[in-house]
Amino acid sequence: MRESKPWLDRKWLDDSFFLNARHDKLTRLCRVSMTRRFQGKTPMPFEQLDRTKVMCKPLAQRANKVHIESDHVSPGTQPRPLNENAQHIVREIVERLKHAKDKGASRMLTFGAHAIKNGLGPVFAKLIEEGWITHLATNGAGIIHDWEFAYLGHSSEDVRANVTKGEFGTWEETGFYINLAILAGAFNGFGYGESVGALVENEGLEIPSEAELTDLVKFHVESEPDRAAAAADFLSHVRSFGLEAGWMSVPHPFKQYGLQSAAYRLGVPYTGHPMIGHDIIYVHPMNNCAAIGRASQRDFLSFAQNISKLEDGVYISIGSAVMSPMIFEKSLSMAQNIAIQAGGHIDNHFMAIVDLAESHWDWTKGEPPADNPDYYLRYNKTFARMGGTMRYLSADNRDFLLTLVHALENG
Repeated sequence: MRESKPWLDRKWLDDSFFLNARHDKLTRLCRVSMTRRFQGKTPMPFEQLDRTKVMCKPLAQRANKVHIESDHVSPGTQPRPLNENAQHIVREIVERLKHAKDKGASRMLTFGAHAIKNGLGPVFAKLIEEGWITHLATNGAGIIHDWEFAYLGHSSEDVRANVTKGEFGTWEETGFYINLAILAGAFNGFGYGESVGALVENEGLEIPSEAELTDLVKFHVESEPDRAAAAADFLSHVRSFGLEAGWMSVPHPFKQYGLQSAAYRLGVPYTGHPMIGHDIIYVHPMNNCAAIGRASQRDFLSFAQNISKLEDGVYISIGSAVMSPMIFEKSLSMAQNIAIQAGGHIDNHFMAIVDLAESHWDWTKGEPPADNPDYYLRYNKTFARMGGTMRYLSADNRDFLLTLVHALENG
């Protein structure tokens, strides 16, 4: 016998929240929409994995490869020397950053998770403390590694060994606290990165009562439906996990190494750009993809806003083959659209792309033909299409970033 689906039950539709909505028009629209959508069909007929059955272990039991106290990189560390071409590009970046700072233009730094795993948090922090960088952006894994360093002091598990044991990503505190921070942040109107940064810097978060959340859902569904939906998501998890109302203390004894906390403390945007299912926090039942969508949408639009200020500005992308070029091109297109409507255009932007892969193509000539292997360095190809000036530098992220910091210090 097929399981009863309450959202298909006509009586449920008639007796539901929609009947009690304040405005008849909203009532009719909601009822008709649901009836048309679901009539004769079962929504989501495909089976789903029940992740509540996953056994999560304490994070402290996990063996890790990187220990932040011993493996972090201090800003004063001497880098290995870059080749002549790379040194020339670094000098050009320095001059461009100085010009952008004088003009009040955006100075953005986007990076993949390995920059955090390599212990570069303190070096990034120095760049924002001194005002050279006005926006940081990373992917979901970058957010996670930075949080684990601040919370536990180490990160980076053995993926091969742990997948075989069914333990990859099944760590209680990482899944519980990061997802909870994003739920709370989405409820409070924060972005993805800001939500986790607030958790680290404040060493805890506030849990609203069930009554407060219920009232928000009831009384704001018409005037602020997004706010009501965020409250409903938060309420669901408060109930499911039996969370007590009030302040939840979450100590982060290693937050001096955390980049998210530094950005939050300094008021510098640090945006997170995740993809659903890509990160270990999706393993934990505290995960709520609606909250992640709200928070990451806010971060994407914050990122795009700073791209709109990139005329005379600088964009540095380190070790991000997919996320950085993809969000950049959409953001720049939107920014150009709006600028053109106002009679302007973004043309004088400088993009420095840094990765380990060697490239033998002169990217000042545009993109190579499809039969050239460099054509498939997608990040270079994307940025080469973005107008402005693009430079590619092949280097280890530690050597590049330290060389850049030292060059800025030495004028």
